[in-house]
Amino acid sequence: MSLKITSRAFAPGKFIPDKYTCDGENISPPVAWTDVPRAAKELVLIVDDPDAPSGIFVHWLLYNLQPAQAELEEGVPGKETLPNGARQGVNGSRKIGYMGPCPPSGTHRYYFHLYAVDSKLNLPPGTNRDKVDQAMKNHILEQTEMMGYYAKK
Repeated sequence: MSLKITSRAFAPGKFIPDKYTCDGENISPPVAWTDVPRAAKELVLIVDDPDAPSGIFVHWLLYNLQPAQAELEEGVPGKETLPNGARQGVNGSRKIGYMGPCPPSGTHRYYFHLYAVDSKLNLPPGTNRDKVDQAMKNHILEQTEMMGYYAKK
C-alpha cells in the first residue's frame, strides 16, 4: 500500500479547470486520497506553485485532517476550522483558505502534496507553511503528490 491523492476535477499532469482558478469561481477542487498508513494520526494537504516569480507560493494549507476521512468536496470554505475539525493555515497572500491558480504569465505547475504524519501536530488555525513543515519534520510516514498546470486566460 502506498498513499495516493487524486481529484475528480482534473487528471494528474493535466490542466486545472478554470472553475478552480482566478479566471473562474476560485473555489477549491475536490480532492480524495487512498491507502493512508494505519499509523497516521493526521493528514496535511499543501498546494503550492514552485514557478511563482518570488519563489514557492502556497495556495492552500490544511492540517489536522482525520486519517479516516477520504476526501474533501469542492468549495471548502475559507474558515480557520472546518466542521470536520481540519484547520486551515495562511496561503501566500496571508489569507485563510484556498487561493486558486492565477499565474502572472506563462504556464505554472500546481502541486497538491499530501502527508501522513505519525503524531498530532497541535497547530492553531492560521499557521504558516514554515511552522507546518517544522512540526511535520521527522513525523512523515508517507507522502504523495499530484500536479496540475494552469495558464491565466
